[in-house]
Amino acid sequence: MEAELKEMFEDLQSLKRSLHDPSIHASIVKLQLHVEHLTGLAKSAPVRRTKVKDMSAEVVDSNPYSRLMALQRMGIVQNYERIREFSVAIVGIGGVGSVAAEMLTRCGIGRLLLYDYDKVELANMNRLFFRPDQVGMTKTDAAVQTLSEINPDVVLESYTMNITTVQGFETFMSSLKNKSFRPSKPASGVDLVLSCVDNYEARMAVNQACNELNQTWMESGVSEDAVSGHIQLLIPGETACFACAPPLVVASGVDERTLKREGVCAASLPTTMGVVAGLLVQNTLKFLLKFGDVSPYLGYNSLKDYFPTMEMRPNPQCSNAACLERQKEYILAKPARDAAAKAKMEAETLSAEEEALHADNEWNISIVDDSELETVDGTTSDALPEGLTRELPEADEFPKFPALGGTSTSVDDIDDLRRQLDALNAC
Repeated sequence: MEAELKEMFEDLQSLKRSLHDPSIHASIVKLQLHVEHLTGLAKSAPVRRTKVKDMSAEVVDSNPYSRLMALQRMGIVQNYERIREFSVAIVGIGGVGSVAAEMLTRCGIGRLLLYDYDKVELANMNRLFFRPDQVGMTKTDAAVQTLSEINPDVVLESYTMNITTVQGFETFMSSLKNKSFRPSKPASGVDLVLSCVDNYEARMAVNQACNELNQTWMESGVSEDAVSGHIQLLIPGETACFACAPPLVVASGVDERTLKREGVCAASLPTTMGVVAGLLVQNTLKFLLKFGDVSPYLGYNSLKDYFPTMEMRPNPQCSNAACLERQKEYILAKPARDAAAKAKMEAETLSAEEEALHADNEWNISIVDDSELETVDGTTSDALPEGLTRELPEADEFPKFPALGGTSTSVDDIDDLRRQLDALNAC
């Protein structure tokens, strides 16, 4: 853009020199001033990087993925570039959801689906991500604006709607089932759904959709007093769904439906929300790229720096019919799943046994099996050169004891020893 404006300015300058009418000169000068103004705006505009076709591990300052690919070089993940194959849906682009979306964008996620119906307000400026110049924009549009500037490689889809309405829920379900990004993906078209909403009804809507689609999802939340939070992994049929045991009820015995009271403004700390968003995305990366352990439930209490964890089993008497259906499917598939896991473990064990006794190392130290040593007449082959003898017996030689019928010392020797002892005592 700057080059084109500079060329236009030079063309106007040439035109001005070729014309001799002063009245025309004034118009040309006016156009030049406009071009100079546009050039200044172009220079102050944010610099946007170009798209990157392949993630490179080359350690150079111009590579936006070199530090992420270092996870692969260090053996944390097998193939970090697989991150581009995954789709993640984030419901609720607020204090937690917006930061989670930014983290995943910087990590190079393949596709992000963003859902929210609210607009950016000045009251949101105590949080991370949103800027004052975005006030009045929908949160989804503001998020797309920021995220596309950070990483143009990420495919962004925004949905400005309320998923708790009938039409909104249908659109939500339809968008999750869309497989245009990854046609071979089983079940729904996304790999994970992240719930970052702040009300009971929206959480129940996400729970219903994921139970119907057999879609794994993660739930997150920050307490009303802004000093604690939690994240939870929900796998339909295998773990408790949100209707089985809402996390806040489990943690404190408080019914979440009673939290939102008219005229009461909940507290909000960017620190707590940043911690919860970081834990949520960390578990998302571990789940997608298959490294580390994903906590079924992880709490956070900032007052005591306490991180409780627990495992939450599904409730056989859950009120959600789709959850009960997923539980039945999980139980029926358990024998085949256990057999496959056992076969995989046995194959891994067999493969490990067939490998070398030791890995190569820089000192060329090797381990040799005793059975591989060559033997001659029952002894090891490490014979000494001619003319040398061993002072100590070899390890495979046994001491030779005298026959039972013989005597090791004579009576004269004993008498001689006795006389020597008497002579010493006399001194």
